[in-house]
Amino acid sequence: MRHDIQPNERSFSTKEVAEEAGIATPTVRKYGQILERYGYEFLKDGDRRIFVQSDIESLIALRDTDKPLDDTAKDLVYQQKERLEGLNETEIAIPDTYDNLPRDPNQLKEILMFLSNELAATREMNAQLTNSMSQLKITVARLQQDHHVISSTIGNSAQKTHAKIEKLTEQQKAQYETLLQQEKEKSHFLQKKLQNMRDEQRKEWRSQNDFNKRLEEAIQKPKEKWGRLFSIFRK
Repeated sequence: MRHDIQPNERSFSTKEVAEEAGIATPTVRKYGQILERYGYEFLKDGDRRIFVQSDIESLIALRDTDKPLDDTAKDLVYQQKERLEGLNETEIAIPDTYDNLPRDPNQLKEILMFLSNELAATREMNAQLTNSMSQLKITVARLQQDHHVISSTIGNSAQKTHAKIEKLTEQQKAQYETLLQQEKEKSHFLQKKLQNMRDEQRKEWRSQNDFNKRLEEAIQKPKEKWGRLFSIFRK
């Protein structure tokens, strides 16, 4: 049974703990189950857990740990047991000092007034420390969230840049392949045109050679006729 709860100490619901510690509500329940598995004591209203500030600090310790959750939970349970055992020893020691209290009511009243003032000052200081811790935890949670947002933004930016580079590379590759195909087609066209010109030139040469042969033959035939005629007259 827990007996470390201070008078008028504020209690928190699961939803309030989630907002206070920056943890999702299902995660709060999960952490509570892990702690109870190893013997951690929560205040209960039936099956519903009621949290106090020390419980919230334990949940935050689970949230921020770098170790396995089970190992951290065991450490937190051990710390709670030590704290509760220390309170037991304090409560047992109080009756032992009762006989040493002054019998004078006025002195006793002054002592009680002094203790009351000290207790009030201590509670005020604790409240201020608790408030400062809460603000610090909120700041840390925001910084962690900002870090997550910045990391996500950088990751998304890098991914987009990589995608753009890949797209530009694909576009350049496509343009290069298109230009290469165009150059191949031009080269093929020029080779075909050059071949046609060569074929035309061969045809022209053949036609000219045929014409020259026919011309020589035409010139040779008249000479033969005149040569026969002159031979007659010579006889």
